[in-house]
Amino acid sequence: MKVRVKFAKDGVMKFVGHLDIMRYFQKAIRRAGIDIAYSEGFSPHMIISFASPLGVGLTSEGEYFDMQLRTALPSTELVRRLDSMMVEGMRVISAVQTPDEKASKAMSLVAAADYRIAFRESQPLPKNWQERFAAFMERSSVIIHKKTKKGERELDIRPLVYEWRFEGDTIFMRVSSGSSDNLRPEYLMEAFFEAEGLTLVPFAFQTHRLEVYADLGQEGKHDFRSLESLGKIIA
Repeated sequence: MKVRVKFAKDGVMKFVGHLDIMRYFQKAIRRAGIDIAYSEGFSPHMIISFASPLGVGLTSEGEYFDMQLRTALPSTELVRRLDSMMVEGMRVISAVQTPDEKASKAMSLVAAADYRIAFRESQPLPKNWQERFAAFMERSSVIIHKKTKKGERELDIRPLVYEWRFEGDTIFMRVSSGSSDNLRPEYLMEAFFEAEGLTLVPFAFQTHRLEVYADLGQEGKHDFRSLESLGKIIA
């Protein structure tokens, strides 16, 4: 049985990197007494894969990993056992059963993600910054220079922003995510400050991931569904 677990990460745990989070959950699964499946061969390992790595310093309430179980457990029991192993800053939200096909892996499904951007008090902002940001987002093209292993290339990131809006003093945005056309919200904010001639101080804003989506749309039309919604509750 393949199970998808959704979890939240905040507080001091935002400073823990992706590889350490993977190791942390491997230990939590063992301590919770969950009968997870292992690979075969000379070096067996847990069959577990994470959807989309979260950058160090970011918080989230929409993180996912898939694991293969040998013994089925109800969703409520899986959540209870895993959450009881969590430290402060980590919280298990849900556990659902997903199809066993390789194409249903969370990692390969990721197509978009929701974020909330909040400015820190250390970042000076002009009184009309929201008007200026709204005007900036009216652009049909926003070019940035992205460093890659092969050098530097120009990338138009405006088409990768699917939705955005102000929520009080914060900015909500839904952007392209995944292995291809992955847009980090910081790139957009840095482009805005540069275009407006504004000074961006170090650690100017806090980025919070709200949700991760698959795209079930066809013929160029998006149909975003949360990774959690693609599974079913285990009774």
